[in-house]
Formats: sequence, structure tokens, C-alpha cells
Amino acid sequence: MSGRISQQLARVPAPALFLLGGGSQYVGAAMAVALFQTLNPAGVAWLRMLGAAVVLVLWRRPPLAAWRGRRLLLAGTFGVVTGLMNAAFYEAIDRLPLGTAVAIEFCGPVAVAAFASRTARDWAALVLAGLGVALIADVQWAGSAGGVLWALGAATAWAGYILLAKRVAQGGNGMDDLAVGFTVGAVLLVPLALDSGPVWGSPRLLLLGVGVGVLSSVLPYVLDQVVLRRIGRARFAVLLALLPVTAALVGLVALGQVPGWAELAGILAVVAAVALRSRDEDPPPEDADAGAAEGTGKAG
Repeated sequence: MSGRISQQLARVPAPALFLLGGGSQYVGAAMAVALFQTLNPAGVAWLRMLGAAVVLVLWRRPPLAAWRGRRLLLAGTFGVVTGLMNAAFYEAIDRLPLGTAVAIEFCGPVAVAAFASRTARDWAALVLAGLGVALIADVQWAGSAGGVLWALGAATAWAGYILLAKRVAQGGNGMDDLAVGFTVGAVLLVPLALDSGPVWGSPRLLLLGVGVGVLSSVLPYVLDQVVLRRIGRARFAVLLALLPVTAALVGLVALGQVPGWAELAGILAVVAAVALRSRDEDPPPEDADAGAAEGTGKAG
């Protein structure tokens, strides 16, 4: 990432970056719906990771040092956990109502924030965020036991993603390591692609897969890495509550889905949580390209 772009991103508030990433993620999700008609959920998740890996490797061209030793191990673990998170969530929403799956999955980031919290303000923000997510999701305890287990698996992987993404970001080579991680994840998780045969004979489906990878993985996770260089895990986990807010806004604008009173109350609760937690000033932003050698800025 160029120094100029990094400086511009450093001036953008973290919630605004999350809204941008969340909007991209939900546009990608809309594209993924078309692929669900041809592939199973796990296959779509793998194709999403493959598309992201190809785009990032061609863009970043990670040096040989990124493919060796502890750096490779960390990046590869991050990539595998991210791929499993996406696959588990896709499997969950194939079996449960979307609101139920989202609510269960948010147990992951909320747990991270709870363990990392130290003040009454942290806990108040978490309570507000949790209440807001529950109201927005309009949780309906319906569906199958398998769907609940898949959603819990996605929640666990999401918690792991937050912890690993922070370490990747702190390494100072986030985008290169993201490219390596997604490549390793796409290779190790290739069994998820056993049902992807029809894609290889259809340029349209391949293009959709790349598009899902860019919109749902590349842009949101790049912005995650930028934000994670500036804030701690607890505040990052609370900010993740902006994702259902973004989904509600996208649904209103793109699909004409008018939120009910409960959803509006949830949006206000989440916004209040973010505002409350954001009253603590961030540490001075690090230059996203700082670090050894080239450095990077490069976190559903």
C-alpha cells in the first residue's frame, strides 16, 4: 500500500472503515447467493478464498521471506482459520435463519472483547453491543442442531480470526502475509472444493467467485489490518457489531427491507456502544507502510 493511501486511511475513523468494509462484504454476500445455486456452501467458501488468494498474490507478490519459517506458520494458520470461519458460517445459514446464525456467530467477537476488557466502560459497551446485535438479528431459535453447531464453529473461528489478525497486523507485513495465508488456506482446504466442478467450465461462475473473494475477503480484511494496527482487540471486537448495522442499511437501500422498531432500537444500541468505546483515544496511528524492508498496511 502506498504511503499516500496509508496516510489517507490513517485519517479515517475506525467506524467509517468498518462501514466501508462491511458494505463490501455484504455486496459480496449477495454475489455468493448466485453461486449457492450451483455449489454447496463449503465450495463457495473455498472459491471465495481462492479468488482472494489469486488477487492478493498478483497484487502483492510476497517476497520469499514471507513463505518461510514462523512467518509462514502464522500466516498459514490465519488463512486456514479464516477459511474455516467462512465455510462454517455458510453451512450455518444453509440450515438456520440468517438472524439466528448471525446472533450465535457474534458470541465469538463478544467473548474476545469480554476477556480483553478492563473497565466498566468496556463492559457497558459490550452489553449495549450484545443487546443491539440480538435486536437486529431478531433471533428465532429454530432450525437444526447441526446448524447451531456450525454457527458455534463459526463463532469460535471468528474469535481465533481476531486474535490471529492482530498478530499478523503487528508483524508489519500484513498484506503480504494475508496473501500467503489465503494461498495456504486455499491449498490446505481444497477438500471443500470437491463439489466445485461446474465452476471450471463456466467463465461467469469463475468471475463471480473472484468477485466474491475480492468484495468479501480482500477489501474487508485489508481494512481490518489497517484498523488493527491502530486499536486493541477489545475495541475491534465491539466495532465488529457494525456489521449487522451495515447489513440493515444495505437491506434498506438495495432490497427495500424496512427495519422494524426492534431493529431500529438495535441499531441505536450498537451505535451507542461504538460511541461509548470510541471515547478512549486511539494510540497515534502507525504508518501502514512502516516496518522492515517494504512494510505494509494490510483483518468476514
